[in-house]
Amino acid sequence: MSAQRDLISTLPDEILGKILSLLWTNRAACTSVLSKRWRNLLSLVDNLDLHDASGNHLHFCDFVDKTLALLTNSTTVKRFSLDCTFEHDPSRVDSWIRTVLERGFLELHLSTSDMHCIDTEFFTSNTLVKLTLSYGFYPDGRRLPPGGVFFPALKTLTLVQVAFSNPIMYQDFISGCPGLEELFLHYDDDNNHPTWNGVVWSPSVKRLTIHHIWPNHREEAHEGCWFLTPSLEYLEYSSYVAEQYDVDLVSLVEARLDLRSWEPPIDEDEDEDEDEDESYESDGDSDTEAIFGDVTGLVAGISKVKTLHLSSDSLEVFHLCCDTMPVFHNLLTLSFESDKERGWQVVPLLINNSPNLDNLIIKGLVHQVTNRCGDACSCIPS
Repeated sequence: MSAQRDLISTLPDEILGKILSLLWTNRAACTSVLSKRWRNLLSLVDNLDLHDASGNHLHFCDFVDKTLALLTNSTTVKRFSLDCTFEHDPSRVDSWIRTVLERGFLELHLSTSDMHCIDTEFFTSNTLVKLTLSYGFYPDGRRLPPGGVFFPALKTLTLVQVAFSNPIMYQDFISGCPGLEELFLHYDDDNNHPTWNGVVWSPSVKRLTIHHIWPNHREEAHEGCWFLTPSLEYLEYSSYVAEQYDVDLVSLVEARLDLRSWEPPIDEDEDEDEDEDESYESDGDSDTEAIFGDVTGLVAGISKVKTLHLSSDSLEVFHLCCDTMPVFHNLLTLSFESDKERGWQVVPLLINNSPNLDNLIIKGLVHQVTNRCGDACSCIPS
């Protein structure tokens, strides 16, 4: 019976190493006390996933030091993930990062709730292909790595709430990854001020995902967005509409847009009496503003795509904030979402300006009834 209960110990070392790699390293290390069979299996993991919220955080630094020392000669570990909920000695954290970079790891993922500056002069690796920086970790320093190149082999970069000290450092960091193909920017903490400057400038990036939602910070939103990405093939962009867009998207094949307007949508199809009443009531109201934002440049920039996905809010923004609608000669698939609070005013124009459209996908048929739905639906009786 005991042998049957311990069948897992009969598995090959490589399989056990893979199993332990799925656990937080703090917990995987606890298996070393099970038996002699498990004593040295931690050296077979290919992933170090360290969380100070697991176990006693006061001994966390010692554990990380010992783990890295134990795996000094390991050839299997390729991924290092560090998630710090508590404050730790910055010099020790720096030593862990430098050790990982010097040992030629392929992936590095860093997250902390505390602010931690990474010295840019030493933040470099010739082997790293995937990097994630989240929250308090940010690159900064007086000197850049030799030649200004941080990670020549880096393919995927993810930045989550990373606050660069200035726009120049942000651009230096992006430019210092000359082989970058995938860039993910995630900023949606409305409790703090926006930290992304609205610029993506990279000749190599092929996939770009931006989530930038700051509903209470219009006064600090960037006046414009610049997507200077001539190699970009896939764009996923979720944000409140900017004042203007300057884009280079000549290679774009697929776009997914979730654009939101700052003001509540204006129903231009309300009857005249109601409009006059509202106009009278709002007369002299200094808070009344025109619709903010202009997506004309962005819409023109994506006009060569083959696949276009639009949220219900994007339909509203296209209607309110786009001066001219281009012809989508290459568009084969158009999909859009529906919402009972959003109209379809722009849908007939989109369809008419897509002469080669093969697939039309509508996710839900509920929408705000307006006189401008036209031939898009039968909600208005003829």
